[in-house]
Amino acid sequence: MAVSGTERDGINIDGFLNNSFGSSGLGSPDREDFTRLLTVPFSGRIKGGMRPGKKIIVMGIVDPEPESFDISLTCGDTDDSRADVAIELSARFPDKQFLRKACVSGEWSAEETPIPYFPFIQDQPFRIEIHCEHQRFRIFVDGHQLFDFFHRVESLPSIDTIKINGSLQITKLG
Repeated sequence: MAVSGTERDGINIDGFLNNSFGSSGLGSPDREDFTRLLTVPFSGRIKGGMRPGKKIIVMGIVDPEPESFDISLTCGDTDDSRADVAIELSARFPDKQFLRKACVSGEWSAEETPIPYFPFIQDQPFRIEIHCEHQRFRIFVDGHQLFDFFHRVESLPSIDTIKINGSLQITKLG
């Protein structure tokens, strides 16, 4: 049986394929289940891992009094400190910084900090797109390219988990 691109590329959450941007061809949980499934902290499997041309979309609303939030793409769903983190995006509201770093073989890279502007506003919706290319992730916020982050993890298919936590509500993932 053929698998559609949507089914192959979705984010799997507790057995449900969460693709709020189109029909997955699978049964969907009702609205109440999605509310439960998208609670923060969140962890979900990226079906098939990452590859050039694939993108992850996170839509949400910043909390009214935010401190920070993090979005990480990791190799496996584990809290093991030695697990590779392909990219960790950290929005820090007091400093108005959107930091990014990676962890390979237990070693964290230096944080990259330069951004043209801080794109998040308290109590307002946002859309983050993480585009995977051959050599880098390209990060967009609300349709504007914000920065590139060159790959530290070489095996893109091993990047198979997304983790989200902090001062936000998740409204859609895809």
